[in-house]
Amino acid sequence: MEYAIAVIDIGMTNKKVAVYDQNLKQLDAAYKNFDPVLIPHPASDKKESLEVHDLAGMREWLFATLKDFAKKYPIKVISVTTHGATFVCLDSAGRECVPCIFYTYEPGPEFQKEFYATVGSAGQLQEELFTPPFSSMINPAKGIFFLQKYFPDSFQHTHCILNYPQYWGYVLTGNRGVEPTYISNHSYLWNHREEAYSQVTEKLGIKQLLPENYKNTYEALGTLTPQVAQELGLPESTIVTMGIHDSNASLLPYLAKDSHGDFILNSTGTWCVSMHPQKELGLHPEDVGKIVYFTQTALRTPVKIAIFLGGMEFDTYITLYKEITGTTDFPSYNPDVFRSVLQEKDTFLLPEVVPGSGQYTTSKPGILEKGKFYPLDDIKSGKHVPELFRNPEKLLAVLDISLVIQTITALQRAGITEGTNIFTEGGFRKNKGYNQLLASILNNHSVQLTNMEEATAFGAAMTGIMAYTGKTHKDLADTINIQYTDVEKDDFPGFHTYQAAWIKAATR
Repeated sequence: MEYAIAVIDIGMTNKKVAVYDQNLKQLDAAYKNFDPVLIPHPASDKKESLEVHDLAGMREWLFATLKDFAKKYPIKVISVTTHGATFVCLDSAGRECVPCIFYTYEPGPEFQKEFYATVGSAGQLQEELFTPPFSSMINPAKGIFFLQKYFPDSFQHTHCILNYPQYWGYVLTGNRGVEPTYISNHSYLWNHREEAYSQVTEKLGIKQLLPENYKNTYEALGTLTPQVAQELGLPESTIVTMGIHDSNASLLPYLAKDSHGDFILNSTGTWCVSMHPQKELGLHPEDVGKIVYFTQTALRTPVKIAIFLGGMEFDTYITLYKEITGTTDFPSYNPDVFRSVLQEKDTFLLPEVVPGSGQYTTSKPGILEKGKFYPLDDIKSGKHVPELFRNPEKLLAVLDISLVIQTITALQRAGITEGTNIFTEGGFRKNKGYNQLLASILNNHSVQLTNMEEATAFGAAMTGIMAYTGKTHKDLADTINIQYTDVEKDDFPGFHTYQAAWIKAATR
């Protein structure tokens, strides 16, 4: 083996370090879950806690794991990928000076109004910056505004604001930078057309706090500091990449193969992300106000995206079912039950488990059963439980049908046209009902499952090779083996009528 690439892959809960060889074969991996650290809300009238990231605990584990792998493999490059919407504020000494808040916190409607009053209207910003108005703090500019508002004493010590991948790159190299995939990803901080920081950064007074060092995703941020090299047992010459947003990392292998023309990658997990590579930027008028946006690939080309929390929704209801029934059994797929649900049209599972996060932002989460609505919070508390939970096959059908309707909406908003191929990767590949229904409804499209495992880490490893060798993504195509499996189609009469009733209920 000539060299190995270590990938730091930081998800919201699960953190991973994986090792790949120069042929993109995964050699090893280690995993650890980190619970959020809870701190009091600094506002005196708030009787709640805030979830923050355990940066110190993560650093300790990441360094220990890298040190162990350095004894086993000739690591010459470290690549970093992380989940989105997260940043770290550093003081003049390079230390974290403000808590690193979870983006899932919802600061409330008054905060949202105050934010848009400060930086501009949501619709105008979406048209100008191709960023949608998420709830919570999924727009990083909102997270910065939140810290300015509620942690003013700490925030005034901020000397530099780093996006999450670049923070970890800074920890390793001491260098600060910014790259396309993260800064352009629904942040409100980036102007796609001008390839520069947006006016929002000026209105928040933070432009001078953002790095000037803007480089390609697949370039090197730098090499290890002497102290870090000693801690890890790696040479100081070890390269560290600029870092990459996780969804963009999973897209990179498909861009490298690029043998299927127009495609949408239906990446399924906690977030279901429909990613449609485009030649030009451009939103339709009906996109404004929806969770539709553009980001950039690792190649600085535009991608139109629509997302929803499909995996979280699926896990929420399956976990509830098991808690309510006291069983560990998983419901099985029965196409006849799906057809029955579609024909009866009297039971609907409505989004959104995190309000304002997906394609039906005004929907109230819960189950509408025979005209009676059961809010998700009531189901969770046991206050009211619908009859649906006594029928596991029907519950699975109602859940999968909801996910398919949301997926079709996301695909449409991502720009699906005649001839667009759909590639599904991630957790939903194992959900036969979801896949068969989706493929059957999209009967004029090729809907295929891919065999990409841990695509995020794989794509990040690609950027590591590119940074270390100077190769392009196309040069790596021969080392990427993506297999495509056609999804069997079936007949599901009544879907479109059910879909119309579902949409009416979700938007009521």
